[in-house]
Amino acid sequence: MEPERVIFHIDVNSAFLSWESVYRMKELGEKLDLRTIPAAIGGDEKKRHGIILAKSIPAKKFGVRTGESIMEAKRKCPELILVPSNYELYKKNSQAFMAILREYSPDVEQYSIDEAFVDMTGMQALFGEPIKAAHTIKDRIREELGFTVNVGISRNKYLAKMASDFEKPDKVHTLFPEEIREKMWPLPVGDLLFVGKSTVKKLETMGIYTIGELAHTDRELLKTALKKQGESIWNFANGIDFSPVQTEPERNKGYGNSTTISFDVTDEQAARTVLLALSESVGSRLRKDQVKIQVVSVTIKDNQLKKMSHQKVLPAATDITNEIYQAACELFEELWDGRPIRLLGIQTSHTKEEEARQLSLFDDGSHEKWEQMDLAVDAIRKKYGRDAVKRASFLKEDSINKGFSIRHRGD
Repeated sequence: MEPERVIFHIDVNSAFLSWESVYRMKELGEKLDLRTIPAAIGGDEKKRHGIILAKSIPAKKFGVRTGESIMEAKRKCPELILVPSNYELYKKNSQAFMAILREYSPDVEQYSIDEAFVDMTGMQALFGEPIKAAHTIKDRIREELGFTVNVGISRNKYLAKMASDFEKPDKVHTLFPEEIREKMWPLPVGDLLFVGKSTVKKLETMGIYTIGELAHTDRELLKTALKKQGESIWNFANGIDFSPVQTEPERNKGYGNSTTISFDVTDEQAARTVLLALSESVGSRLRKDQVKIQVVSVTIKDNQLKKMSHQKVLPAATDITNEIYQAACELFEELWDGRPIRLLGIQTSHTKEEEARQLSLFDDGSHEKWEQMDLAVDAIRKKYGRDAVKRASFLKEDSINKGFSIRHRGD
């Protein structure tokens, strides 16, 4: 018989704030732990713009929420301490966090910069029973890296993620199928992951107030009222999830980047800003290696653990940022169904060595201007640094840009 699945969901407690606090205390010798006071990461306090990317537990008690504006957060908590984001620091801590997890299982899926699923099936012989192994991992991260995590344990990814969101910080929780009735069904329906405020209102008009009531509602009735989402949340309420832990693929010979965003993106313009940053990164690497690509694909990962992707063949091989971006936007419009986004990726293929571009009757010649612009920007950045030249759209969306990281996929 095959062993029963054991899935961990491991989530860093107040990640950005924790990493900033550990850095300040260990490297700068500060005594104040930002995690113990009302504090948050994000935005520019002097200019009064930007959003909250992470908040401490004391700040949460004042009602401060991730994703809200600085002005809203300050109204709720006037004494809130605001700290600017430092993505290089977050990236370094995330890599160290993931490295430890991969010592306990070959099957690790990085779900975002500060959380991962780990398939621990069959690992009992090496690391003990699941609860013991979870405590070992949790305590090791705290002792070696200085920050705390929550670990949720179950038979599938969804229930493990639900479990990790129980009482925080520095806790291990289980939510096995036999525990759903006691631990999950009494909770308000809004506590079910991926059930937003508008869905809660619809469910309450149907007389559904708890997760247990949702689980016992006729599935066909929910499908009629909420379409495909109705079936999804019925499955979740009953602890049903068959999605595998998807270990990241090995690097390949294509050129591509993906970005995991620290908060749900629901705004199309914000998504386009991310796609532009990805396109810039891909384009600059293509030009550096003096190659061009003719196929562009876009991947979206929503906050229901689902991935979607689509690709298109370009009329001519290119290394131009704007052409890659335009193709990516077209694919995004075809793919996106409005659900909150946690990951965006651009992949390219059909790589070709530099060659003269064949002119088309429909070519307006704009690619020549774009080529010149890209080469000029590359030269300035090579001499003065990447931040020497920024697109105006990045300045406008500064708080969004600081909330994601670009990860290179292959060369």
